[in-house]
Amino acid sequence: MKKNLSVMEPDKFDNMKELIQNTVKKYPNDLAFKLKIKDGKYREITYTEFYENIVSFGAYLLEKGYQGKKIALIGRNRYEWLLSYFATLCGVGIIVPLDKGLPPQEISSSLKRSNCEVIIFESKYEEVMKNIKENENTTVKEFICMDDKTEFMPISRCLEEGRKLSHKKYLNQKIDSDAPTIHLYTSGTTSSSKAVMLSQKNVTSNVRALSSAVKKQENDVVIAFLPFHHTLGMIGTLYCLAYGVPLVFCDGLRYIKQNLVEYGVTVFISVPLIIESMYQKIMQEVEKQGKLKKLKFGMMISKFLQKFGIDIRRKLFQDVLNGLGGRLRLIVNGGAAIERTALEGFRNFGIETLQGYGLTETSPILTVERIGETKRDSVGYPLPEVEVAIENPDENGVGEIKAKGPNIMKGYYENEEMTNEVLKDGWFYTGDLGRIDKDGFLYITGRKKNVIVLKNGKNVFPEELETELLGYPYILEALVYDVIDKEKNVTLGAKIVYNKEMFADKTPEEIQSLIWKDIKDFNKTMTNYKHIQEIIVTDEPMEKTSTNKIKRFVEIEKIRNLMNNG
Repeated sequence: MKKNLSVMEPDKFDNMKELIQNTVKKYPNDLAFKLKIKDGKYREITYTEFYENIVSFGAYLLEKGYQGKKIALIGRNRYEWLLSYFATLCGVGIIVPLDKGLPPQEISSSLKRSNCEVIIFESKYEEVMKNIKENENTTVKEFICMDDKTEFMPISRCLEEGRKLSHKKYLNQKIDSDAPTIHLYTSGTTSSSKAVMLSQKNVTSNVRALSSAVKKQENDVVIAFLPFHHTLGMIGTLYCLAYGVPLVFCDGLRYIKQNLVEYGVTVFISVPLIIESMYQKIMQEVEKQGKLKKLKFGMMISKFLQKFGIDIRRKLFQDVLNGLGGRLRLIVNGGAAIERTALEGFRNFGIETLQGYGLTETSPILTVERIGETKRDSVGYPLPEVEVAIENPDENGVGEIKAKGPNIMKGYYENEEMTNEVLKDGWFYTGDLGRIDKDGFLYITGRKKNVIVLKNGKNVFPEELETELLGYPYILEALVYDVIDKEKNVTLGAKIVYNKEMFADKTPEEIQSLIWKDIKDFNKTMTNYKHIQEIIVTDEPMEKTSTNKIKRFVEIEKIRNLMNNG
């Protein structure tokens, strides 16, 4: 059967079909994906081949009767995941990406709550799917496995059958760009997850706007590290697919550095935990080699020369860059604030490192720094077409951050009450607190619900203090909480997770004493009402969500129980 690749080139793409058709027309034979297969061999997939597979799989799903139905996806980042995502959104139905870290009961619950009729999964979930299939209450009618060795229908056979079908119906499907066809379950830290409903126009508007802030370069290669069910991971991937940038896949957390070298990655989108860990390992290796003084002297010389427009960073720190593949030019951080030492450290090496801010409900990016346009502690300024404002700012200009624009969600699935709480008069109320400076740069000060109100009426934003505490090299995690005595006086405490490798020869009592000494010095840099009066120190990591955010209220409850029983 001859493949139908008729495409149009819209002025702007408002949905996934327009996005991928536009890309195929511009870059038909360019590399879209480089996939690792056995024995050190690779498979390369062009945009034309990707689109042909989308059409074949989409035709299969339509033939099976799933037009307008909900299709769930679960698995690690891989080609088949993206194929399923695009096949669904380019003419079949509603996509429901699930967190690959969900326990079996949560997978089953999410499928029921969302009324999905199809689940596409990788083989590691086979036992989970068998149990769901045997459940009489399940809404799932079709189970499709991304792998060939399976008791279920493999995606490869779906493609074979789809190639034999007429593609006319699928290609002629009209896409409602404004319809809520993407349902994403958030990983809330205080309550059960909510299903955010996004339209394809929400997401594609964010892709287009991002292109104005982050410019692609010739021979760019991006590694798909952040999970695709995470909106930041998906928006980075869609950016690549929209503008002809090759995408490669990470083999796992332990292989990030190896993959950066192996594929010659130029752009890395990640979260603070990973970026900070990479920087720490670089510095530990430099120190181990006895080159720390030389490196710091080089940074001093480099900064001096930059004042005169001379940039020799990438030559001066070539050894460091070679350890990351030699081509890494840009790191984009999202999800939470990155520790300042790592942010400035990578910039000192000649790797531009940018921060952004957004939420699942905003598709996700609201603000981002630009190369050459950064401010200390800021998360940049709004993307084109996005408006950000502060609701009821206090005397310091701090208030709740609200936003409006084409990227704002349609609402929460089957939860009108919660939707109305955050969507008011065209504005989305983020629940985050921040301020905007005279140049339009946004600064995040904390979460509205996390503010600690002292007896004197002063407000303390715990995240602000936590960011400062993370500047100590041995502090891996920090959580600031309120301490309430019998007279209802409120003071501050901090739970600190330390790096035990840095205290290898110390007893727990000595570690406690050393950290408390640093906290006393830290207090001297803060106004009186921000002084930390008690600490809990441990080397055990705190509980986190699937996106590596501390479960603040879970941890505070643990602290309360510890104090009450202590």
